[in-house]
Amino acid sequence: MRIFVTGTGGQLGYDVMNEVAKRGHEAVGSDILDSVPQDFEYIKLDITDPAAVEKVLSEVKPDVVIHPAAWTAVDAAEDEENLAKVRAINVDGPQNIANVCKKLGCKMIQISTDYVFNGQGETPWQPDCKDYAPLNVYGQSKLDGELAVANTLDKYFIVRIAWVFGVNGNNFVKTMLNVGKKYPEVRVVNDQIGTPTYTYDLARLLVDMAESDKYGYYHATNEGGYISWYDFTCEIFRQAGYDTKVTPVTTAEYGLSKAARPFNSRLDKSKLVENGFEPLPTWQDAVARYLKEIK
Repeated sequence: MRIFVTGTGGQLGYDVMNEVAKRGHEAVGSDILDSVPQDFEYIKLDITDPAAVEKVLSEVKPDVVIHPAAWTAVDAAEDEENLAKVRAINVDGPQNIANVCKKLGCKMIQISTDYVFNGQGETPWQPDCKDYAPLNVYGQSKLDGELAVANTLDKYFIVRIAWVFGVNGNNFVKTMLNVGKKYPEVRVVNDQIGTPTYTYDLARLLVDMAESDKYGYYHATNEGGYISWYDFTCEIFRQAGYDTKVTPVTTAEYGLSKAARPFNSRLDKSKLVENGFEPLPTWQDAVARYLKEIK
């Protein structure tokens, strides 16, 4: 199977490329960067350029496109000077890819986010729930990107994830480890609830999906229960052997964020098992493996 992967300079794209190759499939990576730190076939591509997308995909002729590439700077997305760029990357990009996938008859796996929902209540969000109402520009752009794919293709997977961490790139775990080294105390919000997603584990699931035809909307984070960012930090420090004090605060007390954040990022993942996919390991186990990886 020939699999084309976008965003291979990022956390998820990097791990997907490794997983595709490990399974014996043909991996072709792409990003806006001139080069990426992996020894695979790589094509520089601006997904916002429809002609470039058509040219590259038509030449590669993939069986599946896995599309993690996105604008993910949530606060910066709120800045007026970035609005057009956010929509170009998160909405036009998926649309451009979907258009060519339709012509080629290939599958597409679109990566999305819990931010498409309004983040209220305590009930886990179902993958097929249409009660969206995003709280911020980033969430709206990801929702519109989802709809672009779903309205164009029949052979698609839309996979929503949350609280992502991986080896290749910056993330919450790395930030907390750095802050915890420097300061005796850190303040972390305890009223935003969700579950982390380790890109190494998610990559395995995405290639499982690529090998199947069980299309539709899915939620995919690690198992291990719903937690707050405060809980997450406590476990990171415990496993890393830090004695840094972690002080829980509310989102309002913490301040700082330009974009509104969802309080309820609980994603119901039962559809994975119902469709024969293996769930991701627990987030606690993922943290343990991740800490060994980045030592």
